[in-house]
Amino acid sequence: MPVFDFKHTPEEKKNGECTYITFRSDETTPTPEKPLFVLDNHARKWKHHACGVVTNPVKKTTFEFQEEDGVVCADILRIDARFVSLLRWLGENHINVRLSGENREDGYAVYKIREMAFGGGTKLSAEDGFLQFMLERLLASSAPAEETEDEDIEETGDEMRLTSLQSITDFMTCAGRTMPDNIRIWAQRNLAVARSHEVSAEERRHAQRALSIMMNIHWKNNYFESIDPREARRILDEELYGMERVKQRIIETIIQINRTHTLPAYGLLLIGPAGTGKSQIAYAVARILKLPWTTLDMSSISDPEQLTGSSRIYGNAKPGIIMEAFSMAGASNLVFIINELDKAASGKGNGNPADVLLTLLDNLGFTDNYIECMIPTVGVYPIATANDRSQISAPLMSRFAVIDIPDYTPEEKKIIFSKFALPKVLKHMGLMEHECVVTEDALDAVVEKYAGTSGIRDLEQAAEHMAANALYQIEVNHVSEVVFDAKMVQELLDS
Repeated sequence: MPVFDFKHTPEEKKNGECTYITFRSDETTPTPEKPLFVLDNHARKWKHHACGVVTNPVKKTTFEFQEEDGVVCADILRIDARFVSLLRWLGENHINVRLSGENREDGYAVYKIREMAFGGGTKLSAEDGFLQFMLERLLASSAPAEETEDEDIEETGDEMRLTSLQSITDFMTCAGRTMPDNIRIWAQRNLAVARSHEVSAEERRHAQRALSIMMNIHWKNNYFESIDPREARRILDEELYGMERVKQRIIETIIQINRTHTLPAYGLLLIGPAGTGKSQIAYAVARILKLPWTTLDMSSISDPEQLTGSSRIYGNAKPGIIMEAFSMAGASNLVFIINELDKAASGKGNGNPADVLLTLLDNLGFTDNYIECMIPTVGVYPIATANDRSQISAPLMSRFAVIDIPDYTPEEKKIIFSKFALPKVLKHMGLMEHECVVTEDALDAVVEKYAGTSGIRDLEQAAEHMAANALYQIEVNHVSEVVFDAKMVQELLDS
């Protein structure tokens, strides 16, 4: 593991001798070989589980072990750079913790920290899983940049939300430079507003709300782990029948991600008739990328402010849909599924929503009027759907890799109905396969009935209608099975 001797802050030099050096790491699971920090054990070997308090920066940079024979100190020798601010916070607030570690030749390697229930900490956010929340967030973060001497940065945590000013303050202290620089500076400025008595209560409320939104988002870097192309293919085959050319284009994208470890510069634009599975393809890609996803339905957006939010000068101001999507996902890396992109240019006098989308798609950052901060978008992967290519502007079209989705052939529709749509409905209704039988001529009749419509939605509705009719006959007429022929299908679907 590479070790870098970083400079230490003036605060550390003033308040106590700094005994440690920091090392950079991007490990997500600490182990004795890849620890959070290392304590001196040359004079005494420490227990696997040990309790005590971090005393940095009050005294020397040490950990005070609570042993049977009293308090025994050990210098901190090395710290993963991501956790320097967290250990400082633990020391400043006298939070009692239990360490799990292993004695090695180079020291006692700590790979787990737990807060003690009887810790007596005075910080509100030291309770309710804050420490575990911070550890999880920091482990999922990238190693921070080297801190400079003039830097002075002033909350299991899956269900935890940072809402109080105390928890937000503690989070900012512990997260430090693991946050993007512009967001860290923005947060400091808004925290000052939220605490100030020189501004109105409305301004303080807006600042605190914006902070809560931004600090609850995990700001990740743009590095992507490799994706197994075979697993990606399995997911595509599970979700889609046929469409070999479409599947190949998606696998090509996966291979590109594996080579560069970044998302492609262009998202996907799926163009084809209604009902051909465009949204299903988008959801499958999000599943393959293992990213949270959100949808933007452009047919319901007529005002750009719905996307960009409103200014805090208004009492009822709020973030836009895009910012709310980041907040709901809780992460900056996510899939934006933009439905009906061909409706994006249908603004009604207050501007064009399509222009807002351009800023989201350019990977240069997106600014919400309420948040007032540039949001990194390098981890955003857009997948758009559209029916009519001619209604999409050239600038929008140029931001996507276009995939044309053809309609299904009659033979493909027969297979989709018999192998996918009908079995799915039967399973949902609790019917056995032999209880609802569709003959070959009945199958032809179903496909012929909807020959003039695109996609497979009508077929799915027909499958549900037929299964419901079969269930009715079994329950009411007490038959053991229903066999649909062409005549029965025509009468049922025409009724």
